Amino acid sequence: MHVRHRLSLFILAIALVSASACAPTDLVAERATSPSAQQTPPRPGSATSTSRTPPPPSTQVPTEPGTTTATSGPTLPPAVTPPADKGAVLFAVIGDTGTGTQSQFDIGKQLATARATFPFEFVIMVGDNIYGSERPQDFVQKFEKPYQTLLDAKVPFYATLGNHDDPTQRFYKPFNMNGERYYTYTKGNARFFALDSNYMDEKQLKWLEGELSRSTDHWKIAYFHHPLYSSGGRHGSETDLRTQLEPLFTRYGVDVVFAGHEHFYERIKPQKGIYYFTEGGSAKIAKGDIKKTTLTAAGFDRDFTFMLAELDKDAIRFQALSRGGKPVDAGHLALAPDPKRPDDKTRSSQ
Repeated sequence: MHVRHRLSLFILAIALVSASACAPTDLVAERATSPSAQQTPPRPGSATSTSRTPPPPSTQVPTEPGTTTATSGPTLPPAVTPPADKGAVLFAVIGDTGTGTQSQFDIGKQLATARATFPFEFVIMVGDNIYGSERPQDFVQKFEKPYQTLLDAKVPFYATLGNHDDPTQRFYKPFNMNGERYYTYTKGNARFFALDSNYMDEKQLKWLEGELSRSTDHWKIAYFHHPLYSSGGRHGSETDLRTQLEPLFTRYGVDVVFAGHEHFYERIKPQKGIYYFTEGGSAKIAKGDIKKTTLTAAGFDRDFTFMLAELDKDAIRFQALSRGGKPVDAGHLALAPDPKRPDDKTRSSQ
C-alpha cells in the first residue's frame, strides 16, 4: 500500500507539470497583469513614485480598433515655413497623443525640431492625452518623455479632456488646467477657450456664454475633443454638440475651432464664418477613414501629424506636417469681421 501511494503521488506530479507546460501563454500573461494584483494608483501629479520601469515605446499597442501606432521614426526634419509676422501669436496643436508609442515620440521630436524655425510659444492639446492606465509612470512615458525637449525649454501645454481621459487629469500641473474641466486664457491679442465636450452641461454653457460675451479680444479660439464637423467614417460630425455650441460661436464671433477624436488631420470648409480643424492624428492614425464630403477642404489620414499656427492682426496662417516631415496642408485664412452684438462691444484693435 505504501509503494502504491508513492507511485500515485509520482504520477499526479507528472500530470500537473504537463498541464502547466501546456497552459496558454496569453492566459498566464493575463493573470500576471490582472488589475486585482496591482496597487491603486495615486492621483496624477502626486509626489508618489514607483521603481517600475515603463515599457519601451515599441512594445505598446493601440487600444482602439481601426487605428494604428508606429514602430519606426521619421527620416527627414520637418519642412517648416517660418512665421511671417514677428508680433504674431505662435502655437502648436496636437491631439489624441497619449499612447507612449514610437509615433508619439516621433511627433515630439518633430515638434522640437520645428520650433527652431517656427518658435511657437505654447502647445494646445485637444484631448485623449493619456490612453490606458494613468499611474505616475504613465504620465512620464505618455507625456513627459515624448515632449521632454519642449518641457525643458519651458514651453507650456494647455490640455482639454477627451473621452479616454480620466477627469482627474485636470489636477496634473503640466496640463495647466488648474483643476478645471474648462477654462480660458489669453495669449497676446487672442483668447483661448478650452472646453470639456464630454459633459457639455448647462453650467458649462452658461460659463462659456458669459466669457464670450465679455471678450473683446482680437481673436477668439475654441478647442475641445469632439469635432462639430467631420468627414470621418468612424465617428463623423457631433451634431448634438454642434446644436449646443455653434449658436454661441456665431453670436459672439469665435474665429477658429480645433478638435480631435478622429485619428487624422482635416480642415473643414468655413461654416457660418468659422474655420474648423481636426487634429487627432498625433499618435494614432485611422488610415483611409476620411470619407470626403462637401465639408472637406483638405484631409490627410496616411501618417501622424501636428499643426503649427500663427495669429497676426488680419489672418491665421497654418501648416500641418506629417511625422515624415512633409507638409500635408497649409494656408492663410482671413480674420472675419466680428458680428454685431446688442451691447455694441467690438473686437479689440490690439
